[in-house]
Amino acid sequence: MNLDEKLDLVVVRRRELGEAMTDAAALDPKELVRLSKEYADLTPVVESIEKLRQVKAEIGELTELIGEEDGDADVRALAEDELRDLKDRLPEIEDEIKILLLPKDEADERNAILEARAGTGGDEAALFAAELFRMYQRYAELRGWRFEILGLAETDIGGCKEGSALISGRGVFARLKFETGVHRVQRVPATETGGRIHTSAATIAVLPEAEDVDIALEEKDLRIDVFRASGPGGQSVNTTDSAVRITHLPTGIVVSQQDEKSQHKNKAKAMKVLLARIYEHKRSEQQAERAAERKSQVGSGDRSQRIRTYNFPQGRVTDHRINLTLHKLDKVMAGEALDEVIEALIAEDQASRLAEIA
Repeated sequence: MNLDEKLDLVVVRRRELGEAMTDAAALDPKELVRLSKEYADLTPVVESIEKLRQVKAEIGELTELIGEEDGDADVRALAEDELRDLKDRLPEIEDEIKILLLPKDEADERNAILEARAGTGGDEAALFAAELFRMYQRYAELRGWRFEILGLAETDIGGCKEGSALISGRGVFARLKFETGVHRVQRVPATETGGRIHTSAATIAVLPEAEDVDIALEEKDLRIDVFRASGPGGQSVNTTDSAVRITHLPTGIVVSQQDEKSQHKNKAKAMKVLLARIYEHKRSEQQAERAAERKSQVGSGDRSQRIRTYNFPQGRVTDHRINLTLHKLDKVMAGEALDEVIEALIAEDQASRLAEIA
């Protein structure tokens, strides 16, 4: 099947969806939502197809005009200029359509749970993890997303041993999914008296928020422990057994939550994170199978993969997966220039997937 035939199928499918939705009252509400979403997803594709076919039609008309032997020379010259412009636009529109037709990650439009953990480097690693956590918080604010802290275990000097947040908004997971992995920092720590540059690391994990229909949990698969919460240095946060630890026995995934004074609230937050981790565990297994068939990947989603270095003395950020270096570390850490890295990662992912179907 050639590209034109595939495009015809898309146009026909969107028309069928439009006809199916004309009598909305007769449809099951869930079915109406499903059809509406598919219709909305196909609309930009059909608009691009119409643009492509309009350009092709204009190219045909201009080619015919230029070929007329008794045509006006000035008109022919103008037509030739316009024809060149249209032919230059044609590959761009075709690529735009191919990108729109690429298989979509079903999780792309979901909210995301972001987890930050201090890695190697002691106090300095925890301080860096806290800075990354704030970087994503500022980035979320700039994009108009909601950033709800689910848990934050801080050190005595303001570092972050581990923190998690639910980020809600349009297309959150699609933009943040490539942030999973090891983030390395090179700088002189505030505690370093000799002025030596240290290398530390923090781990970021971005998980799509799971929906109730994604995971069926059975009580026999869960072990729930309650204990007394404690804060930095071991001091008691409260005097009741409000902290909750949930273990999913089939996968061995463990989630602890102690930020709230209410055991009920801690359990609810822990379950939200647990569902997301189990859902991501299932997705990772499926992606590993697909990855074996793929030629390339921007990122495997493996949180042990070193993906980026933040070099403070040189003021640069380097993403190792796409060899991108930006000399604007301050703006990246402020969330302002993070989009430049994310856009490059998305473009590379699209390019590699287009190359596979070419």
